Amino acid sequence: MIALLSVAGGHSGVVHRRTGPEWSDLALFVVAALGLWLVRRALRRRFTGKD
Repeated sequence: MIALLSVAGGHSGVVHRRTGPEWSDLALFVVAALGLWLVRRALRRRFTGKD
């Protein structure tokens, strides 16, 4: 039963040749870079004593 559910919603079965990064790859990179920037800014602010 679980195998049927995973196959039904996962992939159409057609394999496409990759020519470059997809939009989702670029969006993931941007979100990760923004997250790192926010965390570093917060840690820097925390340890320098600025409120």
